[in-house]
Amino acid sequence: MPETIDRAPTAEMSTLPGASTLLRTRRLIVAALVTAFLYNLVMTASRGGCPGGVTGDGGYLDANGQPTDTVPMCANLTLGPSWWVFAAIALIVVLAITRVLKRASDQRTAARILDRAAILIFAIAGASVLIGYVWFFAIPLESVTEGGTVVLPFLFGSVDLTVTPIGG
Repeated sequence: MPETIDRAPTAEMSTLPGASTLLRTRRLIVAALVTAFLYNLVMTASRGGCPGGVTGDGGYLDANGQPTDTVPMCANLTLGPSWWVFAAIALIVVLAITRVLKRASDQRTAARILDRAAILIFAIAGASVLIGYVWFFAIPLESVTEGGTVVLPFLFGSVDLTVTPIGG
């Protein structure tokens, strides 16, 4: 096998055998890094509420507007990125490179594997943002402040919950 390809080098690529595969690998890594950065940037939200309130004479109201002696609780939810998504992105990159090394018989096959890995990374990050936001904004604040059970979107986003008394 010759050490170089029988063609003149271009400004974009060297004559090194496998240069196009290295280029695709670099693109995959850059795509993974950019996707992880954008996921981290976009996957932030917060919301809060206090079912109930305070009367003019210093008493308290419950969520139904009825006077109560119990101090109403306020909930604040903060959505952030999930480490599971970052782990999935890294795992996809490693598995794609491993698959190229083990199974690719030519550069076309290697390029297809690496391109599909990039598409999968975009899809996972995009779906995680979409599912995380929908799930986050579907969490009922009333059940959080009243001690109800809430299933948080741990796989698609990280949710921090803070419950404090009203005015506190």
